[in-house]
Amino acid sequence: MWFWVVAALLTLGASLAILLPMLRAERRAADADAYDIEVYRDQLSELDRDAGRGLIRPAEAEEARAEIARRILRVGGTDKVGQPTVRSKGARMLAGAAVLAVPLVSWSFYGVLGSPDLPPEPLAARLTKNPANSTIDELVARAERHLAEVPSDVRGWEVLAPVYVRMSRFGDAANAYRTAIRLAGSDAAREAGLGEALAAEQGGMVTADAEAAFEKALALDPKDAKARFFLATARAQQGKTDEAAREWNAMLADLPQNSPWHGAAEQALAAVGQKQAVMPGPTQDQMEAAASMSAGDRAAMIGTMVSRLDDELRKNPDNPTGWRRLVRSYMVLGKKAEAEDARKRGVAALGEGSEAAKELDKLAASLGLTRTE
Repeated sequence: MWFWVVAALLTLGASLAILLPMLRAERRAADADAYDIEVYRDQLSELDRDAGRGLIRPAEAEEARAEIARRILRVGGTDKVGQPTVRSKGARMLAGAAVLAVPLVSWSFYGVLGSPDLPPEPLAARLTKNPANSTIDELVARAERHLAEVPSDVRGWEVLAPVYVRMSRFGDAANAYRTAIRLAGSDAAREAGLGEALAAEQGGMVTADAEAAFEKALALDPKDAKARFFLATARAQQGKTDEAAREWNAMLADLPQNSPWHGAAEQALAAVGQKQAVMPGPTQDQMEAAASMSAGDRAAMIGTMVSRLDDELRKNPDNPTGWRRLVRSYMVLGKKAEAEDARKRGVAALGEGSEAAKELDKLAASLGLTRTE
């Protein structure tokens, strides 16, 4: 009941706020016309007195009388003059009808489509509903209330942070990741998530703070795909497109085919005008499958592919991704001597001390291959 009372009062107030100025304008216009006509009549009387005294010649008096008559007609005398006034009133009536029709039509629609009889549902009641029946905003509000009561819940911050990212609340996401790092320390996922939130907050630009977070993530997990992708993106944004392309290609060589970062890296390569280096060697998935086979089956499956890869690198040695794939292939096959030989040839081809050579040495060390002089 109170809903309808308040709604009626608000509707009435809004309608009067529009209608009253229109009515006042009409009254003001009518009063002004009456005043003008009275002034013109006084002028006619004064003109007749002056003409009677001989102060004005008859021809001039007649001309002045005609001019005053024309002014009176323009204000509101004949039908020709009255027509604009009628149209003005009609326009005001039409506008008033439109003002009144808006609340009547909207109330009719609300009566059919709305639910005015539903009881109010305060936020506290909505937060106690079954999560399956809650909206994302209600779930976030529930999590925020919980974290306000238990701010030391690291898991709660870790769950809420990526939700903030999906809701484009990037500043809140960064604060959530920082809180989780402060409470539980750094790990690759938290640092990479923090970097992603900081970059998203700047419209995708990998700032110095974001880059530092990704570097920490990569130091904790050299294979973290998110950190590798965004660090390569930072290189591209700095104008180092060749370096960025090498890092994305290296990332593609290490990722399984079903990784969600596979498509992102390929799109990034296409954006900088680079193509993924396609080598004839076995993929990571093929190598993992081969490791579980017998020695004969394994050799039959990948021996030819590894040989083709080796031959291709001898012809075109300037390929960091290919050298890393060749070293990994030989190590999976248990051919440590061949892997060491491939590492040496790769370092020589890429240039001793170059970043690509260092990456190759780092990969070899992670696979258990100790560098020998």
